Amino acid sequence: MTTRATRSPRRRTVVALAVVLVVLSAFVVRLVDIQVVNASDHVKDSQDYATGTTVTLHGARGDIVDTTGTVLADSTVRYDVQIDPALAIKGAPQRDADGVLIKDENDDPVIVPWESLAAQIAAITGQSADDVIKIVADALAINPESQYALIKQRVSTEEYRALADLRVPFLAFPTDPSRTYPDGAVAGNLIGFVGSDGTPLEGLESLQDSCLAGADGKLTYQRGADGVIIPGTEVETPATDGGTLRLTIDSDLQWYMQQLIAEETDRLQANWGGIMVVETATGKIRAAAESETVDPNDPGASDAESRSSKLLRYSYEPGSTFKPVTAATGIDVGVLTPFTSVYDPDRMEFPNGAVINDDEKHDPMTLTLNGALVRSSNVSLSQFGAMIDPQTRLDYLKKFGVGQGTALDWSAEPSGSYHEVADWDNQTYYATTFGQAFTVTVPQVASVYQTIANGGVRQPLSFVESCTSDDGTVTAPELPDPVQVIKPETAAQVGQMLENVFVQGTLAEDIAIPGYRMAGKTGTAQVRNGAGGYKDGVYFTSLVGYAPADDPKYVVITVFDEPQTVRMSSANRTSFKKAMTQVLTHYRVMPSDSTTPLLPVTP
Repeated sequence: MTTRATRSPRRRTVVALAVVLVVLSAFVVRLVDIQVVNASDHVKDSQDYATGTTVTLHGARGDIVDTTGTVLADSTVRYDVQIDPALAIKGAPQRDADGVLIKDENDDPVIVPWESLAAQIAAITGQSADDVIKIVADALAINPESQYALIKQRVSTEEYRALADLRVPFLAFPTDPSRTYPDGAVAGNLIGFVGSDGTPLEGLESLQDSCLAGADGKLTYQRGADGVIIPGTEVETPATDGGTLRLTIDSDLQWYMQQLIAEETDRLQANWGGIMVVETATGKIRAAAESETVDPNDPGASDAESRSSKLLRYSYEPGSTFKPVTAATGIDVGVLTPFTSVYDPDRMEFPNGAVINDDEKHDPMTLTLNGALVRSSNVSLSQFGAMIDPQTRLDYLKKFGVGQGTALDWSAEPSGSYHEVADWDNQTYYATTFGQAFTVTVPQVASVYQTIANGGVRQPLSFVESCTSDDGTVTAPELPDPVQVIKPETAAQVGQMLENVFVQGTLAEDIAIPGYRMAGKTGTAQVRNGAGGYKDGVYFTSLVGYAPADDPKYVVITVFDEPQTVRMSSANRTSFKKAMTQVLTHYRVMPSDSTTPLLPVTP
């Protein structure tokens, strides 16, 4: 018989068991929630609160290659050597009274005195044992619990492997990408360089950083007291490497042009010199060489002015190289032909009071438009230009690129400058016909001749072929559409006159390349003195042309800033001929199968 006294304990037992089961069930549900349902969230929480280690995984900066695929800039992985001073010196599981407990190549524990281990580390890093011991001691002197000291930065992969083979658990080797330039100063002024922290500082390294820059990742893990990674605690966010930047530059041609312009600049005792080679049909720049170059591996070895590109950042009044633009304007609007003629004294005062002089004194003569270009007569070009409406002349200057910059979009690249017609004074009215009273850059002059050589179509100049991203996607640069600046028939007539400049001009014998028809023009630009006038007796000289003139392939322009031994544009004849000869040879351009049709210089 069950009494109330016996039922009461039993009931209490059942109730207690029920409560226990409910509590256990709650714990089980919570455990499933933590370890299964929301496991990833709680792992992240644990990492946030736990003491762990985060290592940056660097995304490698992308390569820069020339048009043939030759590497001009790449990234190599270096390693920083870090040590945990507290584990190395102070009491820890892997240390006993006789030294540090490590494992040998057979995975057997061995005891190595700290001084001996420091000597082994130093022998690999190129330091002394005392150096390593001092680094650790200094860190502990600052913080007795220090877990970080830097033994050495940027050791090679070979050194890293040797250090790793020591199997020291309190050494760490985070990666440290390093930028290298295998061809040194070849195209250095264009490629630019990066700082010690990897920040792009100049040239295409900076301008194309969106293509080249990698994205860093990270590796997070927990370590035990002995410095060993706790299995299962590693969480990695992968790094992404930068893209490969392919340039239009031909590094072999670039190397030759750099040697040539350095020699010629020294021979002429010029401030600096430059050569640019442009592919006529595409506007692609195949070489842009300067006498003062920078080795991106060691930019500090060059003075500050030589670490960038003067060729792309220098603006000047072009002088005679822009006389063909006046001729093209007059022909394109139907005012002039190559046979239109004017009376040409060596000095003329015009109705508005302006006085124009030719470069050299000569007897009065009558010159055709072709003759005015061959003789490079300022007086004749002024008269031909005056036959064209002033606003039309300015419009064509702008169509040819004056004041418009280039598609290169180079940092600090001048756009070129000009005055509106309303602001022209009496002298400017005529000076604009022969390349004064406005400014341009070397690429803009090269673009003018590319346009004439290309049937009147201006192709945007470019340095970049493409960017190939880490996933293989190839992206071409966004460039402006080609522009028909002058009619094809206008370009053909101006081209014929430019051929006659090379055949009938004073430098004909000096610049002729046997078997090839060529076209072009010299320029002797006055240099501003900074006080509203021009320097006396010094010039910025240039010579620009293209070949073969009957089937134009390449434009070459050479420039010198204030050459001393030869001060006129004749200074450029040797560099131009050598440069053009190398271009035609390098690209195996076939000789012309015809000769230049001669046009009359006088009526």
